[in-house]
Amino acid sequence: MSDSKLTVGIADMKMAQGEGVLVTYALGSCIGLCFHDPRLRLGALLHIMLPINMETGRTHPLKYADTGIRETLKQMEARGAMRSRMTVKIAGGAKMFEIAGGSGLGNIGQRNIESVNAILKRENIRLLAQEVGGKVARTLFFDVGSGQGCVRSYGQKDIFF
Repeated sequence: MSDSKLTVGIADMKMAQGEGVLVTYALGSCIGLCFHDPRLRLGALLHIMLPINMETGRTHPLKYADTGIRETLKQMEARGAMRSRMTVKIAGGAKMFEIAGGSGLGNIGQRNIESVNAILKRENIRLLAQEVGGKVARTLFFDVGSGQGCVRSYGQKDIFF
């Protein structure tokens, strides 16, 4: 993986072309999505927090799966990416908290996973790999040149996908 790293914050997205590594930390119930157009060697890493944008005024589109994915696709297409070539790899969606009474709010990670999968399918983007669920926080590295992702979790072996 290349040495130059760009950090993607929570509810944020960054794009790079040719070479470079995009990284996002602290993926608990959040999901990191690695978008890649291999022909252009163009990649984007999106860090979403919640499944659907219910915000009036929609001032933080990158915070949500639906508006974040659409915004990322729009920006990649503006740089020449084509959906027919584009692939996505995702990580995150952990169940970080147990809530007494089995409240639906307790598993936002699972709702994020389902939402991301449904939106990618609707937008006709191929999901190549996912490292999701469980109960551990993850750090996600994405090499835009090769399209390779790496998931790192405390006390576990790195997972390359």
